[in-house]
Amino acid sequence: MKIGIVSDSHGSTNAIDRMLAHPAARGVTLWLHAGDITPDAEYLAMMTEGEAEVRYVAGNSDWPEPGARYDDVVEAAGHRIFLTHGHMYGVRFTTKPLCDAAEQSGCDIAVYGHTHVAEVSPGHITVLNPGSIARPRDAMQGSFLIVELERGQNPACHLIRFS
Repeated sequence: MKIGIVSDSHGSTNAIDRMLAHPAARGVTLWLHAGDITPDAEYLAMMTEGEAEVRYVAGNSDWPEPGARYDDVVEAAGHRIFLTHGHMYGVRFTTKPLCDAAEQSGCDIAVYGHTHVAEVSPGHITVLNPGSIARPRDAMQGSFLIVELERGQNPACHLIRFS
């Protein structure tokens, strides 16, 4: 199963359009948006309607959104994915609380955003951050992740940066 992970679009539907036009995005059947800004995730869902499911969580820039969901557990291809923006887990300093929450939820993958810095850290809990698609702090180009999931296999992760 091919999934796409995006975060921190901060109102840039242009960045989402560029991401969807990238050859790596072809064949994605599930998009995860790790927050900031939820209307962008709704735009992504509209643009991929009929092609892919979109799951998303709210981030710190979405406060105070009534009924906002800040954590979600997504099941895909035999994996359980803990999806959050990360601001409530102190991810700017360490991912340990994030990994603890993922483990407590029975997840083997933790996805977060918030830092605007991409991370792919395999381990007992695979930790993934796509960086920011619109306002990266680790490069001049925005980024997103493409992840291939197969039951019983470690995720195959590919960080995609716009050129």
